[in-house]
This record gives sequence, structure tokens and C-alpha cells, in this order.
Amino acid sequence: MIRDITLGQYYPAESILHRLDPRTKFIGTLLFVISLFLFHTFPGYAVATVFLAAMIALSRVPVSFMFRGLKAIFVILLITVAFNMFLTPGRVLWQLGFLKLTYEGLMQAGRMAIRLIYLVVGSSIMTLTTTPNQLTDGLEDLMRPLKRVHVPVHEIAMMMSIALRFIPILMEETDKIMKAQIARGADFETGNIFQKARGLVPLLVPLFISAFRRANDLAMAMEARCYHGGEGRTQMKPLRYRWRDFVAYGVTLVYLAVSIVFRVKGI
Repeated sequence: MIRDITLGQYYPAESILHRLDPRTKFIGTLLFVISLFLFHTFPGYAVATVFLAAMIALSRVPVSFMFRGLKAIFVILLITVAFNMFLTPGRVLWQLGFLKLTYEGLMQAGRMAIRLIYLVVGSSIMTLTTTPNQLTDGLEDLMRPLKRVHVPVHEIAMMMSIALRFIPILMEETDKIMKAQIARGADFETGNIFQKARGLVPLLVPLFISAFRRANDLAMAMEARCYHGGEGRTQMKPLRYRWRDFVAYGVTLVYLAVSIVFRVKGI
């Protein structure tokens, strides 16, 4: 389960998505997320499926690796589907006591499941095809207008970049600690929910200690390199839009226009 979390990881490959400007991928991902809430019928979601499948193919990231991250949200997905199926009022299809399965609940559960899955996969495409440094530079550039109202743009972008960079490191550390504790006789699988929660203590304590130690080492390394925030700093590789970025914007805008048309016409 720990190794199944792909969000925040970078997958090196030679693809057109890897070569896109990070700002293009940020905005494209945002527009894709917006489109998921514009669609409300399954023909509309079919358009989103085609678009998402095309992006996965262009990224050259293995499909198995891409969808492996869905295992980490399986419980959340299951709870969301169950709540929508049995708590949405409408035409009753099946009933057992106070539990009522409705047609409207099934439709709502299907839409919510598709949205959640596509949100995770769409966000994963951006992080899998963009290095943490590129994510930082792109986010900082997009948030640059907020500097006029004294928002610490560089510091916010740096914190998000460090958080994304530490996700795979902490996952690997968690896996090592879990295997070490299992070798010492720890049991993380059996028992009720309270026993399982109590069994996580020997996992969480060393994990937090390791995380704080890494954070302290990183802070000392940044101070040793005279890091004092973003004031007066320049980029070694300034971001520049290429022709492929404008093509990507055009394709994304066409897709968004189609989603708006589907929404207005109720398709």
C-alpha cells in the first residue's frame, strides 16, 4: 500500500508532456478538474475519458504505474460510493430495513466515483511528468501577481515543492520501518480497528522522529547555503513558452469548450 502512492513522484521519460512548460501543465490540470464538475452525464464523462486517455498515452508513463495510485484511495472511494448509493433520495430499487438503494443514488455514485478517480489520475499526470524544481518555478511564476499584496509567493512555492519532494522519501521510510517492526513481531493486520490503531504506534513514532530529523537537516543545509527567501533570487533556467505550449493551451481550451457545451445542452 505504501509503494502504491504515486502522487508527488516523478517518472522520467521522453514525452511531449515532459517537455511542456510547468505553467502549461498547472493550468491544464486546473481546467481538467473544472471540466469534471461541468459534466453531469455519462456521455460527457466519455469525452473526459478520451481526453485523459490521450494524455496518459502522450506522457509515456506505464498505465499500470499510473493507476497504481488508486489503491491508496480505495477506502475513500468505497465510502463515497456507498454513501451516495444509500443516502440519495429517489426511486427505490432495493430496500433492506433503513437502507434504500435508489436509481438516483446509483447515478450519483457513478458520477462521484468517476470524478474522484479522474482527479487522482489527472493530478498524477502533472506530478509524474514534472520535476519538483519545475513545479516550484511554475507555481511561483503563476502566483507572482500576488506579490503586489505582499503574499510570500516564493516561500509558499518552496514549501509545496519540499512537501512533494518528501512524499516518496517518507513513503520509502515508512516501508522500511514497517518491515523492521514486522521482523520484530509487530502485527499491523489482525484485530479490530482500535487494536490496529494501537499497533500503528511503533510505526508512527520512529516515522515522526525521522521526519523531524530530515526537516532539521534540510533547514541547516539551506542556512549553510545562505538561503534567505526569494528576495533578489534569479532562476538558473528561466521559464519560456514554446510552440508546443501554445498548442497544448489550444487543445485544452477546445476540450473545455466542449465540456461547457455539454453542460449547457444537458448532454
